[in-house]
Amino acid sequence: MLNHTQGGRVAPKMMSFDVYGTLINVRDSCYGAFERILAATDARNIGIKEFWECWENRNIEQYWQPYKSYREICEASLSDTFMKFGIRGDTHLINYYFDSFSSFFLYEDVLPTLDRLASRCRLAIVSNIDDDLLALTPLKRSFDLVCSAERAKGYKPDGTLFRYLIDNAGVPKETIFHSGQSQLTDLVGGKPLGLTIAWINRRSIPLSDSVPRPDYVFQDIASLLQLVQC
Repeated sequence: MLNHTQGGRVAPKMMSFDVYGTLINVRDSCYGAFERILAATDARNIGIKEFWECWENRNIEQYWQPYKSYREICEASLSDTFMKFGIRGDTHLINYYFDSFSSFFLYEDVLPTLDRLASRCRLAIVSNIDDDLLALTPLKRSFDLVCSAERAKGYKPDGTLFRYLIDNAGVPKETIFHSGQSQLTDLVGGKPLGLTIAWINRRSIPLSDSVPRPDYVFQDIASLLQLVQC
């Protein structure tokens, strides 16, 4: 746990962030791609959001398995989700999703908040992603450290990607402050390693009883400025 300064604030040496869902509004950014995927099949009357959530949950299940690229995982998850919904479809339709990365958009609070934080500490991103897809994502700023699943050869839930962060941060683990939106990847993977974690609950969903407790809970990353000494 980070030490608190006078006034109850914390002064981390590195702040790391999940990307998709924390910095990038990933659901709204890619629903259009999934509409195209379903339109190209014989699917009828299937809700895009329900389909997307099932597909994403299958991705998370695969993160626990021996390493495969994110692209491979996404395609396999699409096949499984087609099967769950009784859809006949070509799994290569997942390319509609990959093609949409360059048009993804940030939440409005991201750039102003990161600019403030960067004046006081180093910034990192930690993402279950392939490097080429991350490069396509318009983050609109650079980071001091980039931790991707491709570089770590593993994902967040089993701790592989967070161990990569810790090993490459160049600062003591106790001075790293991670922020992420996923209970099943950020909290499950990071808390057992002793990281200080803020759960960014932008969608105001309940915290599952089955996951480790976050150190802090905020509705957006702008709220971090109330806690972090800037």
